[in-house]
Amino acid sequence: MNHIERLATLNRIRKFSRLMDSAFGIPGTKFRIGLDPIIGLVPGAGDLVDTAFSAYLIYLATRFNIPRETLGKMIYNISLEAVIGSVPLVGDIFDAFYKSNMRNLALLEEHLEAVEPELAEVAKPVSESIKM
Repeated sequence: MNHIERLATLNRIRKFSRLMDSAFGIPGTKFRIGLDPIIGLVPGAGDLVDTAFSAYLIYLATRFNIPRETLGKMIYNISLEAVIGSVPLVGDIFDAFYKSNMRNLALLEEHLEAVEPELAEVAKPVSESIKM
């Protein structure tokens, strides 16, 4: 991938992660949720769809040659959210707070800051703006 394609892929991952985990603010609070916990409300299929979207983001992240350790952490984040997210109601609340896609985006940006600082300069890394 050339520099423009890499930047476009990174921006696609950023936008999609935010859409899934923090797109909507809850009025009167600083708390944000995304489509992930909303889709997860659909019994059975919702959590499967959420996991598929998250797996797609990991697929995109692999284009940046992330280390196996980082890839393992990303897979762990999605697996944890998929397993706990499948528990009715409790899982949906967990999905709203855990935000695996934003965690994975922070891992990717941390990797990119170390190996491709020119991509990190394009936008402020999410890892600085989220609390884990």
